[in-house]
Amino acid sequence: MPAFIAPTRYSDPASALEQVRTIYSQQIAHLREAVHRFTAGQALAGRVRGCYPYVRVHVESGVPHNVLENIGLSYGFVAGAGRYETTLTRPDLYASYYLEQFRLLRQNHGAELEVGTSTQPIPVHFSFAENDHIEGTMPPDRRTLMRELFDLPDLRAMDDGIANGTWEPGPGEPQPLSLFTAARVDYSLHRLRHYTGTAPEWFQNYVLFTNYQFYIDEFVRLGHEAMSDPDSEYIAFVEPGNVVTHRVGLAPQGGGQGLAPERLPQMPGYHLIRPGHGGITMVNIGVGPANAKTITDHIAVLRPHCWIMLGHCAGLRNSQQLGDYVLAHAYVREDHVLDEDLPLWVPIPALAEIQVALEKAVADVSERQGVDLKRIMRTGTVASTDNRNWELLGGNKAQRRFSQTRAVALDMESATIAANGFRFRVPYGTLLCVSDKPLHGEIKLPGMANRFYRERVDQHLRIGMRAIEILRAGGSQRLHSRKLRSFDEVAFQ
Repeated sequence: MPAFIAPTRYSDPASALEQVRTIYSQQIAHLREAVHRFTAGQALAGRVRGCYPYVRVHVESGVPHNVLENIGLSYGFVAGAGRYETTLTRPDLYASYYLEQFRLLRQNHGAELEVGTSTQPIPVHFSFAENDHIEGTMPPDRRTLMRELFDLPDLRAMDDGIANGTWEPGPGEPQPLSLFTAARVDYSLHRLRHYTGTAPEWFQNYVLFTNYQFYIDEFVRLGHEAMSDPDSEYIAFVEPGNVVTHRVGLAPQGGGQGLAPERLPQMPGYHLIRPGHGGITMVNIGVGPANAKTITDHIAVLRPHCWIMLGHCAGLRNSQQLGDYVLAHAYVREDHVLDEDLPLWVPIPALAEIQVALEKAVADVSERQGVDLKRIMRTGTVASTDNRNWELLGGNKAQRRFSQTRAVALDMESATIAANGFRFRVPYGTLLCVSDKPLHGEIKLPGMANRFYRERVDQHLRIGMRAIEILRAGGSQRLHSRKLRSFDEVAFQ
């Protein structure tokens, strides 16, 4: 291990963050240097280990009720007296986030921030630099030896017990400050590179999900259109492979401009960059609840301000027309992928701020109001299933269940995205577009589907982007609702 850095206490959040940087940089540099010697064929004297930095606070009492009511935030304070702690990673990526969490802890509790080196090892895979592919250069026997000399990812240190509300501290163990340990964060950052084909640094705080490539094609077109406008509020557009297009008139920032991949990753990500990560990330999650859970499991560690699903659905009501919108205000979960993490008896509420923004966005883009708006948009329950061919089930059982729930639309992803937003305290919303009505004999045919997508996708995407503009203008503080947080909650947003 590198030389020990003793724990120190700070009343200044910026100084505490600087100490986090110092410890993290020391530990990572130690690991990287050893890894490079190992891959060069040199013998190491023994096991090599680096550990994450931690931040800890000792709180004498909870926040007084009158102060709590005036805070105006759903985070930034702990539930009561005690010792609270979390490990930290990537202070380069999370600098603004950590600084704000530190500031709120100091403001609300007045407690000093203790920063030190934890006993939680940094898995060697999480120490590699962005473009390192070290294991690929080693023979199999050398890769096998690696596990004897370095720490590998330990899933016991990165489960979701804190977020799920099932974690219980052992005797003398501190309470958590964050939903995620540093190792859990690093695990997801690496998964995001794999699934989306872009670095975590490019992700923005407002996220759109879709299940159709048509939406991505339109987002790419709008992204390049914004880059050709010198007055655009967006400064860069990033595509898979970390291919960066800068707004006209702006000098390129940072390193290389990336390289488009030979084939798209499983869930490609695209980023319309705005200063302060205030832009829009869009991900094509493909079809099915498994993908929806996977990507939201990982994007959640970036602590976005919201995510919104824009996709197509089956309309379940005879009065609906192809191309009508459905604004979800409740969800029926038959996706099954979250049953172990979030029991079905947990309600998934609609969030008023996002509902209002989506409805206003539909009105703004469609230029309809009142009764005219209701003719193209229905607010109701959306059911999500893991069975793509649900309408072929015998005995009419599926149809009967969906009728009993009063569902107006059915898809395969929306309830999963909403439920994971609830689980990870990320504000969520859903606006779907009716693309077929299988219960009423209107199914997708190739020519009809292509024409429908071309006519509706542009408007639907612009509605999603307009909703984000409305939410951003309203301020992120209004989005992080207390209805997403438990009565015994971690302090970090």
